[in-house]
Amino acid sequence: MLPTQTAADTPVATNAGEPALPLELLELELSLDGFAGEEEGFAEAVRHAATQVGGDFLFDLPASGLAEDCLRIAALRVPKGEDGALAVVFALLDTEGATIRVEHPDENTEGLKRFADAFVDVLERI
Repeated sequence: MLPTQTAADTPVATNAGEPALPLELLELELSLDGFAGEEEGFAEAVRHAATQVGGDFLFDLPASGLAEDCLRIAALRVPKGEDGALAVVFALLDTEGATIRVEHPDENTEGLKRFADAFVDVLERI
């Protein structure tokens, strides 16, 4: 079994000018700490972690160059701050299929964030 990446090993990603979600990301990364390092189990591990922090798993798909050094990317909504608003973040499975890191959307994933927001809008209308 491959070792998993822990929140202590993972820098919290931030976008310039956007407040970080350190506590929420830390909780999410800690929930992902037990990931067994199998690509097939990525979606289930991320779904479970999102539930653990009071968030929502939206979808996962092949990374296809959307982010560096990863095989798959999952979109999640996690609570942000005291008011309970939900923010989109991404869980990324590294190219070895061994660890998961959590990041804010950035310029490379902004289109995917817009898709995630539209996905939520459609679900809320159903």
